[in-house]
Amino acid sequence: MNNTMKHCTICPRNCGANRYEGEKGYCNAGFLPKCALASIHHWEEPPISGSKGSGTIFFSHCNLNCVFCQNYTISEQAFGKEITIEHLSNIFLSQQKKGVHNINLVSPTHFIPQIKQALLLAKQRGLSIPIVYNTNAYEKVESLKLLEGIIDIYLPDFKYISPDFSKRYSLAHNYADYAKKAILEMKRQQPNMIFDTNGILQKGIIIRHLVLPNCYKDSFDILKWIKQNIGQDTYISLLNQYTPMHKALQYKEISRKLTTLEYQKVVNYFFEIGLKNGFMQNKHSATSNYTPIFDLSGLS
Repeated sequence: MNNTMKHCTICPRNCGANRYEGEKGYCNAGFLPKCALASIHHWEEPPISGSKGSGTIFFSHCNLNCVFCQNYTISEQAFGKEITIEHLSNIFLSQQKKGVHNINLVSPTHFIPQIKQALLLAKQRGLSIPIVYNTNAYEKVESLKLLEGIIDIYLPDFKYISPDFSKRYSLAHNYADYAKKAILEMKRQQPNMIFDTNGILQKGIIIRHLVLPNCYKDSFDILKWIKQNIGQDTYISLLNQYTPMHKALQYKEISRKLTTLEYQKVVNYFFEIGLKNGFMQNKHSATSNYTPIFDLSGLS
């Protein structure tokens, strides 16, 4: 792991930072994992949260720069607490003791080597519930392969397929190139959806897509790609909770909430092209429910 962190190429930014010696990468992350919150989350997709909740660990920093990020206090402003790998391992075990359905790693990409080591240590000490990898999908296949056999459930976003949108809103013109390959790798690692007797997901992949204002045609192209490359049975979560936050008000076209009509167009297209398994949100979904309070809870 130390060699990897001496010239960081974990994510597509390939910044080459010597994080082992304290240099910060493009994502602003150093060597030790940094977390902002460990909590029980009840607002994931039904087979993730179930009745007992998902044991989320929110990692600070991010390799994207989304202008509308609802978690910008940790992704861009770097709020959080650096902890040791052993401490992270203890947090995993503590979450399991709370009776949650799974361990949910939120924005983990830039800490893949550290998380892998912490998970292996926790598994040696009795961690047995499924591990969810909750990511923006701006990933490298080589890095994802480090997690093979460790991650049970992949929960990637597919934010954009247009390089113009990804460059404008996330400073990543090549986002879709990497996201497509990453999602295919996730599907290769976990090809089958496996549920327990209560309908709680044990293995598999759910692809998320947040519908943005004035971007519904891009959403169409994403759904079409998923059907053609992953399959019509793919589980897809269509999110309507977009609210202009962070820097979004500086971009006129996304400076408003998503309309019901825009969202419904995407839902209708989902069914028109023959996709079968979808999670949809109703028009009363509240953004506040999806934005946790980052106060370092659960990290002691």
